[in-house]
This record gives sequence, structure tokens and C-alpha cells, in this order.
Amino acid sequence: MIVGLDVGTTKVCCLAAEEVEGELRALALGMAPSTGLRRGVVVNIESTVNSILEAVRQAEEACGEEITNVVVGIAGTHIKSQQSHGVIALKGGEVTPEDVDKVIEAARAINLPNDRLILHAIPQEYIVDDQGGIEQPVGMSGVRLEARVHIITAGASAVHNLVKCVEKAGLEVDAVVLQPLASAEAVLTEEEKQLGVALIDFGGGTTDVAIFLEGTLRHTGAVGVGGQILTSDLTVGLRTTMSAAEKLKIHYGCCLAPMVPREEYIEVPGLGNRPARKLSRQVLAEILEPRVEELLEIINTELERSGLKPRLGSGAVITGGSALLPGLLEMADQIFELPTRIGFPRKLPGLPEEMYHPRLSTVIGLVLFGRNLGMERPKGIPKNPLKKIFELFGRGL
Repeated sequence: MIVGLDVGTTKVCCLAAEEVEGELRALALGMAPSTGLRRGVVVNIESTVNSILEAVRQAEEACGEEITNVVVGIAGTHIKSQQSHGVIALKGGEVTPEDVDKVIEAARAINLPNDRLILHAIPQEYIVDDQGGIEQPVGMSGVRLEARVHIITAGASAVHNLVKCVEKAGLEVDAVVLQPLASAEAVLTEEEKQLGVALIDFGGGTTDVAIFLEGTLRHTGAVGVGGQILTSDLTVGLRTTMSAAEKLKIHYGCCLAPMVPREEYIEVPGLGNRPARKLSRQVLAEILEPRVEELLEIINTELERSGLKPRLGSGAVITGGSALLPGLLEMADQIFELPTRIGFPRKLPGLPEEMYHPRLSTVIGLVLFGRNLGMERPKGIPKNPLKKIFELFGRGL
């Protein structure tokens, strides 16, 4: 059984799947509200553990099996990335798989502060002697092997606290995976990754950006704002509760006021014992529009900062829990000046049709990642993904 665990700011998702005759099949899905994280980082261990336990319990009851091991996603503004370069001499005159591992390790040997650790080291290209642009160097002849590698680092305490929460829930962590990297597994096509595409994971507490070009990850970034801030704005603007604002956002929200008929009215629950009020639905749009516009402008700045925006032949793909907000696609097209689509996750047999929502992109991607760990390792994932993490905290694995 392969289990993905998406511990997010607003929800915890647990998806169990199994491989049957080469096909990945969903067994059960558990989902629980999350109150112990802020902007993707654990701020309350007890609350986070309880949310994980509830999501896992639901999945276990649905599939009738005990869940012991999980692949966990991580995100947040503490995630950083940089380019690195590794070089080794080839002793046998021919590149072996061991040489590839060594050159990746050489690229990982960078100076990092004590409060950071390497989450992924993803090869961009290999160079054998003076021949560059090589995707798979094994078997090639030469005297020197180089690798250009994209290094993704995370806050050590953020990873440690997340792993601690999962272990307190009685589970073992098989791998910690960057959430937009997992989402990309679920929503992007190989053609998009080759031509150049920006994946925008619009989550509850953060919005994560991952840029792919020529089949590999080239840039990662995160914005400390997500769908939760839209709910907060509605709470203040409409003078209602957070739960009522969330429901209004989901059922009636739109981020382009001209798309909403002014004569359409909604009922807004009052605070405390105050009676409900009737308001034009356009008021919601007038509150949401400037905030969404601001968020998309920040993301556009991140795309431009990467230096890769002119090469995004496939445009942008928006996924995550807030991706289906009406008007978002039209506004993104205008601000990014790129063709944009909504990223729905890949369908797995066994999962009901109505469950296919962008909010499940990460957890489905984590299951796909977990399957690859059992078959062949995805690029940049070491044989023991958690070894470096636990060594950092003085714990052997």
C-alpha cells in the first residue's frame, strides 16, 4: 500500500492506494480540518497530530487496512532553491550509476546554515568532458563527469516538526516531498514540462510556484499568501464568521466583479445573535478582486524573477484548493500574459468522479511519488530520502 499525506494549512488529506497489475488504484481517502499550521509551517503540534490521526482513521476505516508508512508533502516560505555544480573524475573511463550518485553528492556539498537542510537535489543536465545537455550519462565514455543541479532547501525546524507530528500519530515517514513537485506529478504532462510551464499551487496558507523546462524542474518559489487570506478579507468586509465566509467564498465567490449580475443577492449570516443580512453578490467580488489581483501580481513578479518566463511555451497551470474561484483564470491570463489552465489531478481508478478537484492534486501526486520510490527513484531523490534529515538531528536511520 502506498499512502500520501498532505498536511496543509486548512486541511489534512490521506490517500491510500495500491498497485494492481501495473496500475495504481485508489483504496481510500480521509480528510480532516487542519488548525495546527500557519503558512505551511507547524505552529501547534498537538492540533496537527489530531488532524493527522483523524484523516488517517477515515482512510483506514474506508479501506479496512492499517496505515503504517506515508509519503509527506511540505511547503511554505521557508523553502528556498539555488543552483549547484558537481564534478568528479571517471576512473573506469565509462560513466556508471555509482558515478552519477557521486557527482550528485558532489553538487550537494554546499555550505548551508545549521538551520537549513537539503530536501531535493534535481539534476538539470550532465556534462561528459565538454559535451553538455546530457539527460542520462550512464554508459558514456569520458574522463570527467559534471552535473548542474537544482538544490531545494528547507528550514530544518519546519521539516523536523512536521516529521515529529507524523511520528506522534504512529506513522513512519518514507519521504518528505516538496508539495508543488508532487502536484506537478499529478497535473502536468510531459509535453508541458518539455516546452516550459509554470505550476502555481494555490493553497490555503501559501501559494507555491514551480517552473519546469526541458523536462526538469528549473525554479521554485513560494508566496506567504493563499486562499485563507481571501476568507479573512470576506470575514472583515462582510462582518461574518470565518466558517460562513469560507462557505460564501466557495459557493458564491468570484474575483471579477463584472462577471456577477448586480441584481443577484446572497444571505450573509450575522455575528453573534445578529440577524442575517441580504447583500448583492457583487459585494463579494468587489472584496475578492483586489486581493486576488495583488496575489497574481506577486506571482508574476516571481515568474519574471526566475528569468524563465519568456521560455514558458506551455504557459501556466493553476492548481490547489482555491484554483476554481470564478474569474481567476481570466485574471491570470491577463496579468501573466501567458495561456493559463486549471490543473485537475490525474484520475486514479477507485476514486469517485466527484472527488477530482484541484485541492487533491498534492495528495495524488504524493502517491505517484511514493510509487516511483518503490520502482525507480525520481530524479534527485536519494536512495534513503530521510537519511540526511535524521543525521542532522543526530538520529541514525
